Amino acid sequence: MKILEERILKDGQVLGKDVLKVDNFLNHQVDPMLMQQIGQEFHRLFKDQPITKVLTVESSGIAPAIFTGLAFNVPVIFARKHKSLTLKDELYTSTVYSYTKKVSNHISISKKFLKADDVCLVIDDFLANGQAVEGLMDIVGQAGAKLAGVGIVIEKTFQKGRHLMDEKGIRVESLARIKAFEDGKVIFLDDQEATTHAVH
Repeated sequence: MKILEERILKDGQVLGKDVLKVDNFLNHQVDPMLMQQIGQEFHRLFKDQPITKVLTVESSGIAPAIFTGLAFNVPVIFARKHKSLTLKDELYTSTVYSYTKKVSNHISISKKFLKADDVCLVIDDFLANGQAVEGLMDIVGQAGAKLAGVGIVIEKTFQKGRHLMDEKGIRVESLARIKAFEDGKVIFLDDQEATTHAVH
């Protein structure tokens, strides 16, 4: 997605060897116009599936998930990371480890929002090691629902997340695929590399 790649190059900040900071438009300050285009692109990619629910994890996945849900005209559910007084029992739960924050979180979705006849599309801001997506996949499995696929805003192809999804036969569509960070710059997969990568 060219407009997203251009925004990453303009406003993204590379930290260390494997962290990309995009708090200018995605996960602190949010650009709703860009999120709307992202939601429409995920709809274009997955419109062949009878999606009934869009799932994500709080909080960075919420903005792209909301606009994806809007494009599909279906509800959006975000897994909560911390139990609240109003979210007590009857939960599907899974454990997700965050490599950037070095903590494990228990994520939860109320059973009343996710049923066995749901067809789910998982949306997340980043695919790196695949932990958040695996946690949501676990919850979808607990509910007996169907996973139609995974939509990722930014994928770091040099980390293991995509490989984990490929091993499980999960359809993954990423809007921006990063090959490497070199000297503080973002290097994207070119079209030919992306095609080759998708084949293997």
